[in-house]
Amino acid sequence: MITKDLYERKELRQLVKDFTRNEIVPHLDEWERQGEVPRELHKKAAELDLLGIGFEHGDLLDSVVLTEEIIQSGGSSGVMAALFTLGIAIPHIWQSGNQDLIERFAKPAIRGEKIGSLAVTEPGAGSDVAGIRTKAVREGDHYIVNGTKTFITSGCRADFVTTAVRTGEKGYKGISLLVIEDGFTRRKLDKMGWHCSDTAELHFDDVHVPAKNLVGEENQGFALIMQQFQVERITMAVEAYATAQRALDLTVEWTRNRETFGKPLIKNQVVSHKLAEMAQKIDLARTYTREVAARVNRNEECVTEVCFAKNAAVQACSEVVDAAVQLHGGMGYMRESEVERHYRDARILGIGGGASEVMTELAARRLGFA
Repeated sequence: MITKDLYERKELRQLVKDFTRNEIVPHLDEWERQGEVPRELHKKAAELDLLGIGFEHGDLLDSVVLTEEIIQSGGSSGVMAALFTLGIAIPHIWQSGNQDLIERFAKPAIRGEKIGSLAVTEPGAGSDVAGIRTKAVREGDHYIVNGTKTFITSGCRADFVTTAVRTGEKGYKGISLLVIEDGFTRRKLDKMGWHCSDTAELHFDDVHVPAKNLVGEENQGFALIMQQFQVERITMAVEAYATAQRALDLTVEWTRNRETFGKPLIKNQVVSHKLAEMAQKIDLARTYTREVAARVNRNEECVTEVCFAKNAAVQACSEVVDAAVQLHGGMGYMRESEVERHYRDARILGIGGGASEVMTELAARRLGFA
């Protein structure tokens, strides 16, 4: 049972709230136009030890608080993707215990000195990780890498990319992880949302990668990727319900201040009931996701529940941001309206980290229904 105190880490919440309001909110519109967040933001976050949560200190539940507070204080899931890409780039390195890799890549990322990204998805292989084709052939003390990765978060700015490659037979048994620093080309991709988070397609053409950059054992990368997916999916569920909560908060304020036909918009029963329905969806998603997060934090087996949490939170978010735009009327359709950004950003949450349909299929299989 989760106690209230577990999620009332007041000092951490206040620290994150102040950081968001001072260092993110005033600049977010500009970063959206520029298509990326500045490297300086990583360093400022590192100075407050925010990038080390879940690695050098804290745990998944602290990360939940961090994610909730950044979004609910005026940030966005796009900011989370850009600033905390290390959350998917270095866990495999950290868990491997390889001190050389940790010192060269993980710790500099935690200090805000380097930006890392994770490259798994390919043009012909998204959620089907076992089907990746990017090939790495061992030649002496190097691997020669050929292939393409796409939809890579922070791929344009990354100083290193933790890359899933095929080193062995077909299927999940032949996959390894290599940390690749240079020698490849990048193409920036334009997106519907997450405008402040750069996304790239990466091309590897006979790229030489030192064999010492292998993460873990050769041909054992699939398990490392799957283990991290649990945390990534919970994080995206948190981003979903936190985004919904922010959209609701903005909508409540708007409907209280907006007058139509001589009275505040919120005084119309159809509006107040809609707000109550939005709050209900958010609370159910938040309560369930927090409980599952606590189980993941205890290393319990809960793959099915993680799938449920992600899908439930994404569905709640999708419905809430849509209603938020509707209740804002014409203003909700304007770029100057914050809910418009959340509406666009929310769409990726049901795709990234495993599409909603994949989550449902995975849950069905584990329940013995398929």
